[in-house]
Amino acid sequence: MKLFDIQAALKAEVLIGAEWLHRDANGACGADLMSDVLAFTKERAILLTGLTNVQVIRTAEISDLVAIIFVRGKRPGKDVIQMAAEKEIPLMVSEYPLYEACGLLYQQGLPGCSRQVAYCE
Repeated sequence: MKLFDIQAALKAEVLIGAEWLHRDANGACGADLMSDVLAFTKERAILLTGLTNVQVIRTAEISDLVAIIFVRGKRPGKDVIQMAAEKEIPLMVSEYPLYEACGLLYQQGLPGCSRQVAYCE
């Protein structure tokens, strides 16, 4: 699924990286525990989270995630946005809560990244 399709499905505002929305996402992970993201996500996935600190960017970089979507209308600070720009990680904000945002993307055909279901390979 293209990032611009994800943006449209979630009615998300792009904070940084509009020029990278042509990239493909192979799956999605919804989490606020970055240790879970590191343990369970596959590369080329997106992260939906309510956390807005720099650890989210560091986790995305290590996990080779293609974008981060902040849910519940949460907005990161300038330091987070600047770090994402340096790493070329698109950031978006959606008003949807985490559960609904994940459900909307799943309905659109974007799989999750569970170990039992190897969709994100």
